[in-house]
Amino acid sequence: MRERIPEPPLPDEITARDLHPSARNELKTLSKENAEQVARHLAMVAQLIDDDPARAHEHALAASRRAGRVAVVRETLAITAYGVGDFALALRELRTYRRISGNDDQIALIVDSERGVGRPDRALEEGRAVDRASLSPAVRVALAIAMSGARLDRGETELALGELEIPELDPDRAFEWSPALFSARAAVLEDLGRTDEAAFWAQRADVAAAALGHDGEFDEIIVEDGLVEDVEDVNDTETDTDAGSGSDADAPEHDVDSADSPREPEAHPESESESESESVPVPESEAQPESEEASTPKRSESDH
Repeated sequence: MRERIPEPPLPDEITARDLHPSARNELKTLSKENAEQVARHLAMVAQLIDDDPARAHEHALAASRRAGRVAVVRETLAITAYGVGDFALALRELRTYRRISGNDDQIALIVDSERGVGRPDRALEEGRAVDRASLSPAVRVALAIAMSGARLDRGETELALGELEIPELDPDRAFEWSPALFSARAAVLEDLGRTDEAAFWAQRADVAAAALGHDGEFDEIIVEDGLVEDVEDVNDTETDTDAGSGSDADAPEHDVDSADSPREPEAHPESESESESESVPVPESEAQPESEEASTPKRSESDH
């Protein structure tokens, strides 16, 4: 008989319905009572992961002991293990999750976990083994940042910059991944001593983050004379650039541009994944000159 390990307490107000429906759907192979408890533990993980990763990890372990063959449970345990710095456990769980689900959507976390255990060479091998065309834009960006970090671990700063030269690196449009990507590029450029370019990308990261901060409140963001204006409401939030919203198949988008914004000494080509019908192009008079390669450091919380 295996010794039963005490589980962390679950507040009465936490129910299975607090878990996202897609995750609950994966628990249908379990008995009703077990599925209920696993769902509650996973819901607690979602609540605690940002503020108390150690407690979130305890709930993820409890869920794993109850439902070790469910992909979302192993994925959750991998994420919490990464959050508490147990990179060896994170790697084990990520590989199990990939085997069960057949998905590569956590490849960036695999690369970063290999870095965490001190194997940047293996991290690069893992990243190169994946077909990037099969990944969503957000996953491609996260992978590029992790690969750039692995290059930095090896002291290959120029190559770290090159890892970030991806179609999603467009300074004039803001997607969910843009602030992290722009910041990573700025950090690598700073390491290379290219301070003017680094300042440009750091500023674009701030603008993108400010624009995305209005998601859920505004359908469209317009900036005139330093004021962010919704198509329905007006807010007194100051910003440095113009932003317009659009969408691609995977994520909401905002155009970001301003005559007052610093221009990068050399510009970046537009993303291949974006359709002109779904975005507002930058006016030719304000378009950026062509740029060199760009890149950035790793995305992981543990390394930044």
